[in-house]
Formats: sequence, structure tokens, C-alpha cells
Amino acid sequence: MHELNNTAMNIGIIGAGNIGSALAVRLTSLGHSVYIANSRGPETLQDVAQKTGATPVTAEEAAQRGTDLIVVTIPLKNIPDLPKDLFEGVPAEVPVIDTSNYYPMLRDGKMPELETGSLTESEWVQQHLGRPVVKVFNNIYADHLENKGQPAGTPGRIALPVASDDDAAKQKVMALVEELGFDAVDDGTLHESWRQQPGTPSYGADMPADKLREHLASLGTERTEAQHKEFLANHAKQEQAMADQGIQLK
Repeated sequence: MHELNNTAMNIGIIGAGNIGSALAVRLTSLGHSVYIANSRGPETLQDVAQKTGATPVTAEEAAQRGTDLIVVTIPLKNIPDLPKDLFEGVPAEVPVIDTSNYYPMLRDGKMPELETGSLTESEWVQQHLGRPVVKVFNNIYADHLENKGQPAGTPGRIALPVASDDDAAKQKVMALVEELGFDAVDDGTLHESWRQQPGTPSYGADMPADKLREHLASLGTERTEAQHKEFLANHAKQEQAMADQGIQLK
């Protein structure tokens, strides 16, 4: 069982979209100090600040002031645009969460490294950021993240997969997931995090912990060519359905 963190933390959130805002609401309500940034500057975040209780800052300030935890939650295609020295001076033990998903049709355009399957989405992010990341919060709807957390032991409590190559960071983040009202399930290394990407059965499925563990185990650890094709095809169908509904991703 992960020890719940009852001490107030300083958390930086880079990205004020649906997931970033949902996390800000929940984390401030739990007593944490949240510093939130977007690409347009703090002055454009007054509404978000009012709704969430987070302090609007620049991306650099979010990285510096998130002394306990940093969340990067921006469109995948914008990751390379982040300042190159964003994490300069940020201690190595501060976990960096990556929530990103690859949406080639609706937002990101085709990225060859992700199409071939040699890299998972978060391995690609980790390469760009130049420090270990923890993959989580990418496979739950923002509304469910904000409103569906429940106390530990509640039957049917939603479980969230957490993957990272940095075990200490993963443990800290799993404790936070529990504090937010979800069961944290270890999804292995970042190379194994394809199991929680779009197009896979756990994406947006809100599975309970036992079912999620069983499902992840059933996929194996090394993604096969057949699995990669199948999940890309599923995701393409999901994207098409979203496009047909007029859903636009920022």
C-alpha cells in the first residue's frame, strides 16, 4: 500500500487544458499549492486561477516552484517547443509527470517515431525533456479525474496505470494517485507504457484495480507488431468518431 502524503506539496503544472485544470482543482482542494502555466502567459490564466485556486505563472516558474512535483500536460506536438533549460536547477528527485497522448489526425500530425512503434509516447517525451518522466493521467477523462475519485477500499474504485523508469519517482506519484482517490497500478517501465496508450482496451475504460492488473498482464511486456497495428487502427477509429462528433483537441 502506498503511504498517503498528508503534507502540503508545491506542485507545478505546465499546461492549463482539461487535464491540467482538473488536476489543479483537485490538488488545491487537497491543500497543495499549485502553480499553473500555459503557452500564452500568466495574464491569460485568470479564469483558470479563479476556477482552480492555482497561481498563474510562466512555464519556467512552474518548474522552479513545483519543488515536490511537476506535471507536463500539453499537446504532444508542443513538447519540443518547451524551453530547453526548463528543468535547469530542478533537483533530480522531483518527479515529472507526463500525461500526453498521440492524436495524429486530430492534433499532432504523424510523427514517424511513434508510427513505427519503436518508442512509446512517453519515451519520446522523456528524450525531449532530458529527464525521467512518470506516465499517468493520460487514460482517464478530465471530468472523471476531477469528479470520480473515491476513498480507498470503495468497491469499483477506478484504477490508474503508472509507468516510469525511475522507481522512486513512480512510488511518489502512485501515492499522489491514491490521494486523489484512485487505485494506483504499476504499469512497469516507460517502454511498457504502450499498454495505457490510446487504442488499447484500458484507455478511458475506468477499470477497477484487479481488472486493470489482469488486463496489463494479458498484453505481455514487449509490444508485438500485431498489437501495434491493432491499437493504431483502434485509435484511428476513435479519432474518426471524435472528428465526426466535431470534437476538437487543442
